[in-house]
Amino acid sequence: MFNKILIANRGEIALRIICACKDLGIRTVAVYSEADRHSLHTRFADEAICIGPAKSARSYLDIPSVISAAEITNAEAVHPGYGFLSENADFAEVCETSRLTFIGPKPDVIRRMGLKQEARSAMEQAGVPILPGSKGILGSVEEALELAEGIGYPIMMKASAGGGGRGMRVVRNAEELPNLMAQAQAEAAAAFSNGDMYMEKLVENPRHIEFQILADNHGSVEVLGERECSIQRRHQKLIEESPSVAVSPELRKRISDSLRVALKAIGYTNAGTVEFLMDAGGNLYFIEVNARIQVEHPVTEMVTGVDLVKSQIRIAAGESLSEILPFPPGTFLAPQGHALECRINAEHPVTLAPSPGRITGLNLPGGIGVRVDTAAYQDGVIPPYYDSLVAKLITFGADRTEAIARMRRALDMFVVEGIYTSIPLHQKILAHPEFVAGKIDTGFLTRSGLLPEKK
Repeated sequence: MFNKILIANRGEIALRIICACKDLGIRTVAVYSEADRHSLHTRFADEAICIGPAKSARSYLDIPSVISAAEITNAEAVHPGYGFLSENADFAEVCETSRLTFIGPKPDVIRRMGLKQEARSAMEQAGVPILPGSKGILGSVEEALELAEGIGYPIMMKASAGGGGRGMRVVRNAEELPNLMAQAQAEAAAAFSNGDMYMEKLVENPRHIEFQILADNHGSVEVLGERECSIQRRHQKLIEESPSVAVSPELRKRISDSLRVALKAIGYTNAGTVEFLMDAGGNLYFIEVNARIQVEHPVTEMVTGVDLVKSQIRIAAGESLSEILPFPPGTFLAPQGHALECRINAEHPVTLAPSPGRITGLNLPGGIGVRVDTAAYQDGVIPPYYDSLVAKLITFGADRTEAIARMRRALDMFVVEGIYTSIPLHQKILAHPEFVAGKIDTGFLTRSGLLPEKK
């Protein structure tokens, strides 16, 4: 096992990793920007090093600074969390070159999975269902037009190296394809320095379902059930839950079996998430692999009893899944109970504009079945330089009804003063009859009228 791990991240995920390390008796090194000098992850780590100014490009994304911090503190491994450098294959490679264990998949696997068209091809070869679409990168507008005609409109134009909803455009007819393809290419090139595009058949208002996986360095792969992530705004998740009311035990087993084959063939190791879209007929179609821990990992932890972050560390240290899991690998049957997560963001509840600032009053909810993952504290500051996440509020119940009831209670008792938060929006969603009935999809927020109208 490692003696010391550097955490190449900030906020609640940095604290989450610190907790896992403390449970394992591992010392921790926090890195921070000047804007995060008084953040809790710098307080609770055993050591803390400033690696640059507020802008992430000159701090949390500055690979030489992160590596230098690891070397001068004699860290043996680096945990990247999510976001920032977590899916940066070059960073993982530099870690290996510097004799630091990268707590995540191997660099070549990250690189392959980051190019969504390559991931799609690898999954198709293993028998995982995929959407009709291009077999490779689109070479020209003419090729795209011909292919779209064969697939049938509407189609989704997607950036091969994309993420976070960038480099994506819905195309509904041949007339608008050239312009929308050019827009998507320009956006992708600016965001990812890669303008390569591919296309898929568009599923209108699908459910967004993802499967959590763990894979060790000895060839074992486990699939720990699914999460429903359909409550989204601008392709950004707001509420996640596990299990999904739309996934039957038979479907869960079929997809899990195919993913074990696919991920073993790819040579995948450590934690990851495989994302799918579900159409109105209940069919699942692969869309991408997230080669890291997810923001919403707590809901899976609640219904499986598996500490995913500790598992990541133990896998990176060479342990097998048979040593880590509370059941033999390949035998996971079904989640126990039901869990929900609300992402509480610092944003105005009407305009949805970011609301950074100082927290002047804070009350975190508690009680049976309530978990709060946060780095917020009284008089703490939510800076304007990073994502607006204030906290992840997670509830667990014997069934979905109880989990929802506990989430409503927890939201009512969650007080954040000094800044605006998304709590009022979450309360409206949790009270909506269609959400309560499980009749949700990625178009729910637009269809329900819960979002403010665009001016």
